[in-house]
Amino acid sequence: MSLSQFACTYATLILHDEDISITSDKIATLVKAANVTVESYWPSLFAKLAEKRNVGDLIMNIGAAAPVAVAVASSGPAAGGAAAAAAPAVEEKKEEAPESDDDMGFSLFD
Repeated sequence: MSLSQFACTYATLILHDEDISITSDKIATLVKAANVTVESYWPSLFAKLAEKRNVGDLIMNIGAAAPVAVAVASSGPAAGGAAAAAAPAVEEKKEEAPESDDDMGFSLFD
């Protein structure tokens, strides 16, 4: 993530935490107040994301959505909307018995 993305993320979180509507102008104002220079398109992208997705849900599901967030961050703005809408598949974990060195057919000193 770039400094611009971090600054806009924090600005979005601040606005959400204070129950203030998230707009590109308000994000840009917070970023400017923090003395961070960002490209002009970042605040509008974050405002559009906050408009389409509930920021509170994104915060609460951060562990489950981590692979999606990585895909969005690496794919750039073009695929951001489609990747953000995809839900990660939930896999069941199977418990396996731990393997010992005896099962491998050799030991360290053979």
